[in-house]
Amino acid sequence: MIRLLVGILAFVINQVYRDRPMPRFYVLETVARVPYFSYLSVLHLYETLGLWRKADWLKVHFAESWNELHHLLIMEELGGSRNWVDRVLARSTALIYYWIVVGLYVVHPKAAYNFMELVERHAYHSYDKYLKENAQYLKGQPAPQVAVNYYRDGDLYMFDEFQASRKPEERRPKIDSLYDVFVAIRDDESEHVKTMIACQHPNAQLTLQSPHTACAIEDTTDGTAQNDEAFAA
Repeated sequence: MIRLLVGILAFVINQVYRDRPMPRFYVLETVARVPYFSYLSVLHLYETLGLWRKADWLKVHFAESWNELHHLLIMEELGGSRNWVDRVLARSTALIYYWIVVGLYVVHPKAAYNFMELVERHAYHSYDKYLKENAQYLKGQPAPQVAVNYYRDGDLYMFDEFQASRKPEERRPKIDSLYDVFVAIRDDESEHVKTMIACQHPNAQLTLQSPHTACAIEDTTDGTAQNDEAFAA
């Protein structure tokens, strides 16, 4: 079922939008952020009912949706949403996938994360292929302002939060051209894949932490160890 859902999405994106890259990426990014909304909705429900509370998971998934939002804003600035047919198709598909992933997440969280892992892998390969085929053109185009604001000049706390395999401030993309923007988006998708894999780990409910939380705990542990060594001396 997971592969069927991803296959349908990939078919629409790859076939219907074969020669229209910006609308294709617009549709992809509209749908790609929806599963994170599904995860957040279910997690909030569990917390409201007093069944389970995991603030770090809420932080990570919101940061993922925040990252995908900026991908979407970039595609809108590049003209991907100009045609009303594309907007209707993207939003209708997103609404359908939202409820599918909500149900899947309630029944089988690991499968819901596997679904998103496959979607993000598809996104990574789509952007990577586009970069290789259009590198020269993209290097001659300016970066959209929304990309500059997000990747370079803005508050990068949320940017760090969705990358569970990295420490905060470890990754800072270069944004000097449209090529750099697409490289950053492609690499974001790779980081999403890593985070989705981490969420599928058997002990994820006990071990998965947001990057800032993990870093704070590490700093506290190091500080305690240093104090113990000083005391022993």
